[in-house]
Amino acid sequence: MTNFNFTSDPNKRYHTWNYALRETFGEKLFKVPIDAGFDCPNRDGTVAKGGCTFCSVSGSGDMIIAPTAPLPEQFHQEITRMHAKWPGVTQYLVYFQNFTNTHGSLETIRHRFEQVLCQPGVVGISIGTRPDCLPDDVVDYLAELNQRYYLWVELGLQTTYEETSRSINRAHDYQTYLDGVAKLRQHQIRVCTHLINGLPGETDAMMIENVKRTILDSDIQGIKLHLLHLMTNTRMVRDYVEGRLTLMDRERYVSIICDQLELIPPEIVIHRLTGDAPRDSIIGPMWSLKKWEVLNAIDDELTRRDSYQGRFNCREEVRHVANRTPL
Repeated sequence: MTNFNFTSDPNKRYHTWNYALRETFGEKLFKVPIDAGFDCPNRDGTVAKGGCTFCSVSGSGDMIIAPTAPLPEQFHQEITRMHAKWPGVTQYLVYFQNFTNTHGSLETIRHRFEQVLCQPGVVGISIGTRPDCLPDDVVDYLAELNQRYYLWVELGLQTTYEETSRSINRAHDYQTYLDGVAKLRQHQIRVCTHLINGLPGETDAMMIENVKRTILDSDIQGIKLHLLHLMTNTRMVRDYVEGRLTLMDRERYVSIICDQLELIPPEIVIHRLTGDAPRDSIIGPMWSLKKWEVLNAIDDELTRRDSYQGRFNCREEVRHVANRTPL
């Protein structure tokens, strides 16, 4: 493998989430999704109404098996299902997944989190939220959690382009995201940024630039790259019907993902390279339902290119230019 010296997973050419967990804990962990009953400021009128145009009614929590159950019961139902496939796992990372899990009073947030964090075997927590929902008292609590548990905060950004953000009703700007990352990093809290490939109006070059800007402008430790899923009963269906949205084919998506991986520094953990969607509510792309085929295609393309994460490390390129002696 030409110039390949990154040793995350012997079967992968990028820094996988599974490897990061094994490196930290010495064994496989379950990431256990939880619906903690939070809403979103972009839906309840705090900043806007209607939500992001791509968002389903469950706020990205479509795969949670018992979303209305009490939180400890949700946790135990999820790990029971996972143990049927991997019976030997004994440590868990709780994932507060859908909607905005820091949108509420500190008292409410603490009460809901602690119900699950006290369950046997829980060693970590991952919190999905928005960068405009990080008030100082909540960030102080997250800093406390960061001392007690292995903590990630997952920030939905989706795009760095203001025109795209407005078109999908994101209801916050790029600077708000940058400020949110900075607040978290003051406490050494790990940040994973979410970006979506395939948003209306974004070209291949813009999708690649989204990754480059995110890496260069913010101090993040992880990234999730999503494929846009067009779901029934979402506002984005209108974009599709009226011709403003073209769904990506697999070959194009795989190529863009590999271009993005080549820019991402090798120390950044790749939490996801595609996504899950329920078959009964997805309009497309239908090829995305075969998740392992998509991941295998990414592996094959990296092998074909003889390439890997960080091959064209954008941070190193900036350092190189900055240190270049002027003529």
